[in-house]
Amino acid sequence: MKKARMLALFANFDEAFAAIADIRQYKVPGVSVDDVTVISPIEHPEIEEVLGVRPAHVPKFTLAGALCGMTFGFLFLATAQANFTVQPQGGKPVIPLPSNIVITYEMLILFSVLFTLAGLMIGARLLRRRKSLYSEKVSLDQVGIEMELEEKYIEPVKKLFRQHQVLEIREEGIQ
Repeated sequence: MKKARMLALFANFDEAFAAIADIRQYKVPGVSVDDVTVISPIEHPEIEEVLGVRPAHVPKFTLAGALCGMTFGFLFLATAQANFTVQPQGGKPVIPLPSNIVITYEMLILFSVLFTLAGLMIGARLLRRRKSLYSEKVSLDQVGIEMELEEKYIEPVKKLFRQHQVLEIREEGIQ
């Protein structure tokens, strides 16, 4: 099936939220709230109530960074200290743990911060090119609803948006 991408621009949040509420109530069969992305010039606190809770992946990146930092931090230190030419004398350990714990902790923090930053950039889709449907009006004062759906649902969704005083509808076909 062919797919299409659609961007609808609304004058305010109330009209956009009413359109999303109708999509949430399955007034257009085959289209769900999971297909909807809201683009807004400002943060709106009620967006989670309208769209529902979306999964957050950034904490998973942070945990992965912490585990990598702890593992590699200790391994880097241990391999640097435990070379084959070392001859321990006087009961000194080849790999001293108390001093390595501090540096391992610092590597844990460093890797956690770097992985969190990478997760934020990936999750916010900052590394992608701007889509051709993007409208500069969203940056000023309008609210955009972006959807990716099958072509047979385009007309029912347009009709739904027109019921809620949509200002402009843009669409493009994708494969």
